[in-house]
Amino acid sequence: MQLKSSCLMKISTHSQNNKTEMADYKNSVVIVTGAGNGIGAVISSHYARHGATVAMWDRDGEGLREIHQKLEKEGCQVTLREIDLTSPDEIARAVAEVEQAFGRIDVLINNAGLGKSISPYDLPVADWDYVLNTNLRGTFLCSREAAKVMRLNGKGAIVNIASTRALMSEPNTEAYAASKGGILALTHAMAISLGPDKIMVNAISPGWIETGDYSALKPADHAQHPAGRVGKPDDIARACLYLTDPENDFITGTNLVIDGGMTRKMIYEE
Repeated sequence: MQLKSSCLMKISTHSQNNKTEMADYKNSVVIVTGAGNGIGAVISSHYARHGATVAMWDRDGEGLREIHQKLEKEGCQVTLREIDLTSPDEIARAVAEVEQAFGRIDVLINNAGLGKSISPYDLPVADWDYVLNTNLRGTFLCSREAAKVMRLNGKGAIVNIASTRALMSEPNTEAYAASKGGILALTHAMAISLGPDKIMVNAISPGWIETGDYSALKPADHAQHPAGRVGKPDDIARACLYLTDPENDFITGTNLVIDGGMTRKMIYEE
């Protein structure tokens, strides 16, 4: 199938000639997991509006259909699939469907994830397994299956959405923190293993990224960030576009922390 898209977002620049520039994703096939809402929906929108063909995956069928319909109305080339990332067979089938439909996979954004806020004294093993199997094992399996297709094209890019919770914690987040810490280790391991196939593997660790009503945030919420504001999903989407730029063949194995500087801020009680 020939890839095409009329859904192109113009990006203004401040160059002297005032020309419009745009990252070249017009011939790219991108998979985004957890695409039905929040950060994943915004990431999908950015790639689609930059001309990519986007395969949107999520367990939340209702949210997935809503963003899919919105992008289709804009003329974007997008597909959707409801998927359970705890199922290795479903992951393998979903990747095969994308390859069969479009003949290639260029970018994978492993964004899907969930957490359970339960005391470690009480956390059921089943809940621990569900979080780890979704967040960490799901990321590995999606990456492995997509990489099998990417290497046939001679290159590819994978971005794993981790979290600053891999570096710092609040109480009762053991399963989530462990899964995100594992994603960081998985990222540098796969960067080494997949490097010979020219597949760049990187991670992004978001801090506070508000996916709800941004206008409802308080001045104190913004003020606690050295950058002066709480993060937005667009901040993560732009970082994905940067790390997966088709011309990137050198940035790999890194973790890009996007938290408005919070993990660098020393906090003392008065």
